[in-house]
Amino acid sequence: MANELNERKIIEALSGVYMPDTDKLVTDVGHISGIVIKDGHVGFTVEIDPKDKNKANELRTATEKAVLALEGVLSATAMLTAHNVGPELNSQTDNRGTPIGDSHQTPSEPHQPATHVIAVASGKGGVGKSTTSINLALGLAALGKRVGILDADIYGPSLPRLIGMNRKPQSDGKKILPIEAWGIQTMSIGYLVAEDAPTIWRGPMVMSAIEQMLRDVAWKQLDILVIDMPPGTGDAQLTLSQRAALAGAIIVSTPQDLALIDARKGLNMFRKVNVPLLGIVENMSHFLCAKCGARHEIFGNGGAKAEAEKLGVSFLGEVPLEMAIRATSDEGTPIVASQPESPHAIHYRNIAMAVLNTLEKNVSRASPKIVVE
Repeated sequence: MANELNERKIIEALSGVYMPDTDKLVTDVGHISGIVIKDGHVGFTVEIDPKDKNKANELRTATEKAVLALEGVLSATAMLTAHNVGPELNSQTDNRGTPIGDSHQTPSEPHQPATHVIAVASGKGGVGKSTTSINLALGLAALGKRVGILDADIYGPSLPRLIGMNRKPQSDGKKILPIEAWGIQTMSIGYLVAEDAPTIWRGPMVMSAIEQMLRDVAWKQLDILVIDMPPGTGDAQLTLSQRAALAGAIIVSTPQDLALIDARKGLNMFRKVNVPLLGIVENMSHFLCAKCGARHEIFGNGGAKAEAEKLGVSFLGEVPLEMAIRATSDEGTPIVASQPESPHAIHYRNIAMAVLNTLEKNVSRASPKIVVE
């Protein structure tokens, strides 16, 4: 169809946009990529020179306006990335020469969009980290806290499915407004991308998108922001660890040895970047037969607890392999919200209580005591 939106039309629209205060076209000085078109909603990335980063907001507005002018476009969201390229900076390394930072990132003050920002991470995928994150966030909200959750998994966002809501976020003209669901504030790149569409972005673009979701979202007076981290220990994890003012990190693992090996890597990464460890959660700990009540330890049991003791960190609790948890997650009705009094929801609420107690103890321990004699 002649009027059908496609990447070529987006590029053509952007080819008429000039860099602010210059006679240069943005398509001549910036690289356009990561174009996503979903039901009339368009997202794209503009990679610009770091020296132009002070023009980012003006350029973002101009590019979004150009795309919005296209027939059939309901909304447009631009993400700008400014990436330093060159060998002039040396990577930070640990005492064995392992890189622990991005050598091309410009240092900046960590963002703190909430009183406490906590990361939920795993050394590998498939251990139930995202399910744990959303139910932990809901458990903290049930304790009376103002809570937000940021889905930082750019390549595999799952938050829209978990909360049963997938719509384009609105803007107040300056920042993106979080989408509220089940009493908490939420944000995910998944709101901009079709569920089955791959996000084909290079590392710097991913890191820029993550930082924009921290900095350019209008989080409202949050007590706690839960960040659902991407699995692994790569650039995205380091970006979040270094750019967000993390109050602590939680590691999610299953009981078997292979998962625990990867969980240990995640723990060590946070230690290298001086992020406090709040503890370990053992997910899929066991299965209780609905007919006979027998307990089956399909992936083994107690491995995460033993690992926590070995590494000197808190064991926050175990969550069973349970059909109701899986079903409510798939249906977009997280079990802590939809079945708050169920025994499975209580597992998450107990974990939330343990996390909150640790955060409050850490704040109390860090607060100076003034003595007047």
